[in-house]
Parts: sequence; C-alpha cells; structure tokens
Amino acid sequence: MTIEELLAVETIKNLRIMGSKHLDSGKLDELVALYTEDAVCEFGPYGTWRGRDTFRDNFAAAEAPFYASGYFSNLHVVTNHAVELTGPDTATGIVYLLDFVTGDQMREGGNPLYWLGVYEEEYRRTGEDWRISRQSLQFVWPQRMVDDGFLARQATPAPVAGRTEGPR
Repeated sequence: MTIEELLAVETIKNLRIMGSKHLDSGKLDELVALYTEDAVCEFGPYGTWRGRDTFRDNFAAAEAPFYASGYFSNLHVVTNHAVELTGPDTATGIVYLLDFVTGDQMREGGNPLYWLGVYEEEYRRTGEDWRISRQSLQFVWPQRMVDDGFLARQATPAPVAGRTEGPR
C-alpha cells in the first residue's frame, strides 16, 4: 500500500468517526456535508433516503427522541472499519455499529445498548475530499433486520448440517 493509499483509507475512517460525532452532537449540517449530493442511505426501519437534500430532516426526525434527553445521550460507536480502495476516487467499507443510549430511550432494565449493526458503505472522492455515496445499515440486534444480499456479500455460506469442520 502506498502512502497516498494509506492516507485515503485513514481519511475515509476519519470521515465516519466525524459522522458519529456530528450525529450525536446534533450538528446535522456538518453531518450532511459528509455525503455526496446523490448519496443513498438505507436504514432499515428508518427507511431509504435518496439525495442529500432530504438527509437533515430525516436525521433530525430519527434522532428527535434521543436529542430530547440531551446531545450525546445517544452514542453511535463505529468500529472495526475495513476500507478497500476500488479505484483512484472510489472505495468501499464495512463498519460495525454499537449504538448506546442513556436517559428515556434506555431499554428495559437499564440496558444502554440500543442497536448492534453493520454498515456497508461506498465512498467517492469529490475534488480533494472523500464523501459517503452509499450507506446501508444492517441491524443484527435486538431485532435482526438483514437484507437478503448482505450475507451473500459479506459472509461465508451457511454450514451444511452434520458438518463439523471448522474454518480453514
């Protein structure tokens, strides 16, 4: 990997970290600026959003119950970010989501863990800056909401019944 490629990967990773920071702090204009104009977001129960011009209102509506408890009462922790450069100005990534909440939105029994998920993403360099061009969130807990193609793209085929052989 060249220095330029390493810098691109780290820039993309930082882009995602800043996305969580902006979302959790209510800085929605800054958050929306991290996406391309024609970006698509597929967020399961929150719907599919097309075009950045709708994102601010959609993020505000989705986060309203959490913001009512105060900014940073919902923490979108993104981790295990794997980025693959697919061209000089394009990349894909997979990112794990650990979504914690405090205040009124905590689960029964005081459990702060709200969602576990996996983002599949595409990035595009626009001028000098990298932006998110597609973001698809697959929810894996507490309700499993995974689209049909996700496992085919990201996982090994399911084991055959009776087969005891482990990973190679």
